[in-house]
Amino acid sequence: MQNNELKDVKITRQSLQNRIVHWGIAISVFGLIFSGILQMPVSRRYMLNELPLMAWSGDYHISLIVHYVFAAALLFFVGFHLVFHIMRKEFDIFPKKGDFSKSIAVIKAMLYKTEEPPSEKYLPEQRLAYAGIAFVLLLLVVSGAVKTYKNLAGENLGENMIFWAAQIHNLGMILIIFAIIVHLAAFIFKANRPLLSGMFSGKVSAKYILHRHKLWSAGIESAKKACKK
Repeated sequence: MQNNELKDVKITRQSLQNRIVHWGIAISVFGLIFSGILQMPVSRRYMLNELPLMAWSGDYHISLIVHYVFAAALLFFVGFHLVFHIMRKEFDIFPKKGDFSKSIAVIKAMLYKTEEPPSEKYLPEQRLAYAGIAFVLLLLVVSGAVKTYKNLAGENLGENMIFWAAQIHNLGMILIIFAIIVHLAAFIFKANRPLLSGMFSGKVSAKYILHRHKLWSAGIESAKKACKK
């Protein structure tokens, strides 16, 4: 089969469930960032509340409720993701020994346009990014839980704990914004772009799998079977 024909053969890389969870977490995080910024507050200062359908943004209590709604959505998607994959013993995205050095090798190959080392279903830098984002989300969830508990009627946690919970939560917001920027910047490299389209359609070309994911046995097998048809 020719290269052009291989491009037309599509292989499932991400299930519908994985895509729903991915975009559910992404939308939840963007919603949390936006509603969190509104609580600083900035809406009235920059007249955001005067825009059509944005009058609610100037009300702290409403933006706080919106923040809680997105937080609940995030917890649902993260919880579902962890429980589902742990029960099925699917740990492909979890970091592995040597991922850091392998990531450097892959990035060097993309920069200098040389042959990349073979990868599994997920690139080593994807696994490291997963761990980094998971850590930041943990910071946000724990610090957010403390801040929420503080808001309960009659609860007093002490000034130091409240202060540090707020600082950690703010730091977490900065880190998650930075992580999103780095995550999106990865698609500057042409070699990574099929991964982006794959998160919408769930599929990538057989050529891409055979060329870049030679250590992904299930993907290689599916690509070869598809090519024989």
